[in-house]
Parts: sequence; C-alpha cells; structure tokens
Amino acid sequence: MSDRPETVPKIGPKTVTAAAVIIGDEILSGRTKDQNLGFLAEALNEVGVQLREARVVADVEADIVAAVNALRARFDYVFTTGGIGPTHDDITADSIGAAFGLAVDYNDEAMMILKAHYAHTGAELNEARMRMARTPAGASLVENPVSKAPGFRVENVYVMAGIPSVCQAMFHSLKHELVGGDPVLSLSIAVYLAEGTLAQGLTALQDKYPEVGMGSYPFYREGRFGASIVARSQVADRLAMAGEEIRQMMRDLDGEPIEQE
Repeated sequence: MSDRPETVPKIGPKTVTAAAVIIGDEILSGRTKDQNLGFLAEALNEVGVQLREARVVADVEADIVAAVNALRARFDYVFTTGGIGPTHDDITADSIGAAFGLAVDYNDEAMMILKAHYAHTGAELNEARMRMARTPAGASLVENPVSKAPGFRVENVYVMAGIPSVCQAMFHSLKHELVGGDPVLSLSIAVYLAEGTLAQGLTALQDKYPEVGMGSYPFYREGRFGASIVARSQVADRLAMAGEEIRQMMRDLDGEPIEQE
C-alpha cells in the first residue's frame, strides 16, 4: 500500500451555454435596430450562462424551425425574441410547435391572464389579441409583467417578446429557472500602440494562457491609433496573471496601459 496521499482530480470550471434566435423581417430590413442581443449576452453571463451563438431569421416558419432545431441540440438553452404578438406575421408559436412536433392551441392559463388583463383595462379581447394565448401543447408560461401577454418555454427553448422592455422583463421573470455555471470574468486594457506592434506578444500570451480568451480591438482617437486588449476567462487567478503580463508587454513596447471599464 502506498504512503502517498490520494490526489483529488482538479475540477475545471463549469460551462453552461446558450444561443439566441432574433426573429423578424423588421430586424433584417434595418427598420428596427435590435436591442435584445446585447442585453441577453450580459444578463446571461450574470447568471453563469455563456451566449455562444446568435442567428437573425426572417418571419418564415421553415427558417425559424431550422434555426431552433439546430441550436437547441447544441446548446443548453435557446432564447428566441419576436413574433409572439397579435398580427398575422407573428408566427413564432406555430414555428416552435413545428420544431418540436407539437400541436399549437389556446393555452388555458394564458387565456385567463389575458381575460383578466383586458377586463381591467377595458379593452376588447378580440380574436387578434387571443392569438397571444396560443402555445405548443405542454408549454410552460413565462410571465410578462409589462403587457401581460406571456412568453413560454418548451424544453430548453424560451420564447420571448421582441419589444426590448418586455423581453427584458420576461427574462427577469424566468432567470431563476436557469442553472448556470461559472461566470466569465473580463478585463479590458487599452494602449496607444498599433495592433501590429502588439500582435506577436499577444500571440505568445494567448499560447501561454489557453484558458484565457484574448481579443484585440483597434481604435483611432485624437489623431492616434491604438488597441484595446480584452481578456476573458472563468478562472479568476489565471485572468489576473494574464492581465499583468499584458500590461507589462505594453510597457516593454513603450506603451502606457489604460484600464477600461
């Protein structure tokens, strides 16, 4: 029997991933500027979920089905925005039903929510508005504190509104359901040096710190070229070490590191 103490395998950071499907002809035409993707990226990271891919698709059922099915098989969570309103081109509910092979019909709980809401406001719950109560069979609802018409979830796919304020409210209603991993930490350091000057040293540091993602983003300010180096990692001590070496590399090249938010 060996006298050596048992070695406990080192457990790496837990990674949980997500993708987003931004749905709407108005986004692709440029008429509407998407605000949901940036919000989702930041909000998901706060709960330990990394947004790894995003697709923007038209109001075409086959395209929505293809995107959702491809992404739900690859990522832990999928979030869709747009296409759950009262008009004829709001086809997301039917598309999600088609993606999962589920019938779509009026959801009793959603109907109760809409009836109570429109009774309170005095507006008519007409046929168009009732469309917002349709979900795939077995879907669970996502609360909408703003305009009441709910989103819904089927397995690992969350379906939310496209209006940014409503999308954000829906996300805050559902985020307690998400099981996240370790959050990604980041630091950003700028310097008035050209990317080409930094490239060789940055490549060497990336090789030295494989668990730290490093990106270079050039800028031109006040008549001077520079670059921001952004480093991201789930391993805090390695990120801190890489940050120190990035700063020293800049100094060695006669640049002065500038810490950024």
